[in-house]
Amino acid sequence: MILYLDTSSLVKLYLDEDHSDLVHAWAGRAEVLFTSRVALAETVAAFAKHLRQGHLTDSAFETSRKAVLSDWPSFTSVDVNEAAAAELAARLTLRGFDAIHLAAAIDVFALSRAAPTFFSSFDRQLNQAARTEGLAVLDSDSAAYPLAFESSMEVHEPVTEYKP
Repeated sequence: MILYLDTSSLVKLYLDEDHSDLVHAWAGRAEVLFTSRVALAETVAAFAKHLRQGHLTDSAFETSRKAVLSDWPSFTSVDVNEAAAAELAARLTLRGFDAIHLAAAIDVFALSRAAPTFFSSFDRQLNQAARTEGLAVLDSDSAAYPLAFESSMEVHEPVTEYKP
């Protein structure tokens, strides 16, 4: 199984949020994890936002930040396709980074037709746009769908000090 993670899903690999268990299960079964090159900065920014809001301690922030930086080489990051993202943003009225993730995922799907490929996000508008573009979407409504696939991909346990 090939899995594309947008930032909302990627964060769930590091913070114990709603549906983190699903993302861990999917990532654990994936042979390859893809994401956009912008996701690293977006993920650390999400950790920083949770720190500012008091949902993460300084220690939990540092643990999460170091974990994603350590894991980053194990993700296959996809370059930004600016023209495709701009077209998707206009046609599907997406936010900028959502359009970037969707354009990257479409590129991954186009290259990986031989293996089951899934898009994971916890943004309803982005998921609808992905479905409109013909992508197989994993979200909380499709919890068990790809669990038949096996893999040895290793991911960090989420930080349990997270307090929403």
